[in-house]
Amino acid sequence: MIYPVKPALVATLLLSLATAPLIADEEMPEIPGELQSILETLPSEKLEYLMEEGEDFTGTWEKLFVRLRGKSAGEVEAFVDAMQYLESASKFNPETDMASIPLNTEAEDFNGWKLMNPKALATQREPGPIHLSYYASSRSGGVQTFAGAPLAIYPEDLIAGDVEVAIVGAPLDMGTYYRGQRFGPQAMRTGYYRGGNDMATMVNPSKVLSIVDYGDIAIDNMSTEISVHHVRERVAEIAATGAIPFIVGGDHSLEYPDIAGLADVHGKGSFGVVHFDSHFDAGKGQAHYITHGQPVYRAIKEGHVKAENFIQVGLRGPWPGDWGFEWMRNNGMRYHPMAEVEKKGWKEVMEDALREAREGTEKLFISFDVDVLDPAFVPGTGTPVPGGLTMREAIPIVRALCTESDLIGFEIVELDPLLDNTYRSALNANYIMHACLTGIAMRKTGITDGSYLSELSTEDQQPKAGKRGLKAGDTEEIDPDYGRSQP
Repeated sequence: MIYPVKPALVATLLLSLATAPLIADEEMPEIPGELQSILETLPSEKLEYLMEEGEDFTGTWEKLFVRLRGKSAGEVEAFVDAMQYLESASKFNPETDMASIPLNTEAEDFNGWKLMNPKALATQREPGPIHLSYYASSRSGGVQTFAGAPLAIYPEDLIAGDVEVAIVGAPLDMGTYYRGQRFGPQAMRTGYYRGGNDMATMVNPSKVLSIVDYGDIAIDNMSTEISVHHVRERVAEIAATGAIPFIVGGDHSLEYPDIAGLADVHGKGSFGVVHFDSHFDAGKGQAHYITHGQPVYRAIKEGHVKAENFIQVGLRGPWPGDWGFEWMRNNGMRYHPMAEVEKKGWKEVMEDALREAREGTEKLFISFDVDVLDPAFVPGTGTPVPGGLTMREAIPIVRALCTESDLIGFEIVELDPLLDNTYRSALNANYIMHACLTGIAMRKTGITDGSYLSELSTEDQQPKAGKRGLKAGDTEEIDPDYGRSQP
């Protein structure tokens, strides 16, 4: 980042005499005396450049002064020349750099990677979800699917089955620097999880909702930019049927096409976003327009979601710096870093986030990056940051958000099973998804209080309940021969 010129400082340096001390501005510490006299010998344009870029180049003014300590006037000028070279050489050069990556448009299978299989070539059947298990229970065997749900292939299957939630994989990991997220959907399908009852609320989303596994979206893992446009098409395809798309990633580049696809159906700026992440992912100015650190900026820049309806939760670590928070403030964005949790506590922070999620729009999309969780719970992610949410915090937060909101989409991203030789990362990712499914199911049954807990599973009501059971004849009879071989 280029900081504003400090004209008063530069003028002071240029006009000062060897016997007159230099007066630094309020942000700069006093320049060492031996360095003052050397700086006065620099050409004015180089001195001005050093005053503009020096702090950013080394991190602090003190570090810059240390780097220049003991250097001759020629060496200091060479240092400035090197800084200017790096800045110039980093920029695009039309004579040596490609402005775009050329593709072989003569390739016979140019679109083969995303080409839809014509129905005439598919197995002929009536539209609707397909139950793949040989056994009556999906837990017993058969083909593994998200949440043990039946499979759907075409939009007609979603419509015919009155599908309410379509879980779809998006195995993309070209937008990150630590690959392996493409295996996230596979890990969540095969992990120790097949849906079922939520004990806290005694609501079983698999029974209340019509849920399907919608397969995986085709990805060109040679190009994130090409892939995200197809993801956008497929997310819009699901949303257009009235089903809620649940996208399982894949890296966080997916947030951009997921939001854009929903905006294509529901309308730009018609919904809010709650973004659970340890990073704010609104970076900009990189050579590529889409990476896992830039989806927020691009979604807002293109107008798919309004910044004031975008809520950040769980930020921590070294990124962003003050410029990032200032950008969010300037654009009306709300944010709740872990530092705020330390200051106010989870209860107050999430009350604010839930309230904000319902302001300005009734519809909501949730983006859940698993690195918002502490690495103790999800070591399988490419950019872990200590000090994150526990599962005991995350599950009720997500469940409440999905209960109290008109949810139009959910994504869970950045699971990298290659970095975890246990099953816990995929297991915990599945339970986060299950928490949201539970919230949607609660809302369907008429429960709109996100803090609702079942009396049955939270109050044993003893000894009254036991006495009632005894009186009603509902208690177990003692059988000393139970479990023994019968004649």
